[in-house]
Amino acid sequence: MTADACFITDAEMPAGIDEVVAGRGLLAQACPVAALHCFDRVLTRSPGLAAAHAGRGQALLALRRPREALASFDAAIRSGADPESVAQGRWVGAMLLGAYATAWTVCDEVLARRRREDFNRRDQPFHLRHVWDGSSLDGRDVLVRCYHGLGDTIQFLRYLPMLRRRAASVTVQAVPALHGLLCRAPGIDRIVPLGYGLSDPPYGIDIEIMELPYAFRTTLDTIPSRLPYLHVGPCRRAATGQRSRAELRLKVGLAWAAGDWDPRRSIPLTAFAPLASIPGITFVNLQRGPAVAAMAKARPAVPFADGPASWSDDIEDTAAIILTLDLVITVDTMVAHLAGALGRPVWTLLHFAADWRWMIDRRDSPWYPTMRLFRQPAPGAWVPVIAAVADQLRAQQAGTT
Repeated sequence: MTADACFITDAEMPAGIDEVVAGRGLLAQACPVAALHCFDRVLTRSPGLAAAHAGRGQALLALRRPREALASFDAAIRSGADPESVAQGRWVGAMLLGAYATAWTVCDEVLARRRREDFNRRDQPFHLRHVWDGSSLDGRDVLVRCYHGLGDTIQFLRYLPMLRRRAASVTVQAVPALHGLLCRAPGIDRIVPLGYGLSDPPYGIDIEIMELPYAFRTTLDTIPSRLPYLHVGPCRRAATGQRSRAELRLKVGLAWAAGDWDPRRSIPLTAFAPLASIPGITFVNLQRGPAVAAMAKARPAVPFADGPASWSDDIEDTAAIILTLDLVITVDTMVAHLAGALGRPVWTLLHFAADWRWMIDRRDSPWYPTMRLFRQPAPGAWVPVIAAVADQLRAQQAGTT
């Protein structure tokens, strides 16, 4: 369903229902156009209603109109909204525009308020008492927590050498699937599993890995983008085999499904059928998780080359295979970050309201110099994305890119 499919008229709005609540409900149903109409209608009658300005900002963010969204959030604050209630929206809007300094100012404001309210009192959980804000470490030991997704962890591992230069030691707490790669990542003294011995850990500073860009006050010009910053052990590389110099076919890895928590990122495998008709390409399956089982139950739209019959939970196995490829084509998932961190050419396919890290209207990524972005022109529109990828593959085969 597209955003326009949710549009409702004044006559269709049930009488007596608060329109701000109705607008929020439309946002929850992924109907931002209808939600925007709802909030605009409220503001026509009540231009000083802070909740309507805030809701309008959220609808505009969903429509990827961040400049207008920021103006709405500012209007909400002027109309009496609690600044912290719109801080997340202001942060996302600034990050989409690449205005990182503005985003960090929003973080500073929130943290300053929490300090004033004694947010860091002793009865708070450990991870809320010791968050590092970029101030001097004074040679203390640092615990870096990797609580978010695998791709998030991979993206921000690049900061650990910078952190290690300022700390006495750096311990990384991450899921075991990443430990093989982390063993060769610079800037790490110790690796522990998530949940290991954290009742009262002996660390002077504690930070979530996604907070490191804020702590270092990153701008577009200072993103640590030297590649590769992840490496694969020689035994894993040997196990995947070496590419023959006589092999002329383009070897392309493919991942088409992301996690269930955001189905907008995934593409049906059948949608990739136009790529299979391009001559001179060998496709390699990089997909992990339930989508692999689903593929086995149906006739695949893309004829994958023979490869490992099963996949280990250790992501280093996937990394080793990526190193044998000419190109990776993937949706916004862990594979995109892994290929980028390994310095391999990667084309990332993005849904219309893609995450803040990919910004807006860019075909490249300042986070990964070897990455190219292909974006949906409208919500749900994967056909033109696949067509653009097919055109670029043909051009690459012809040697014109």
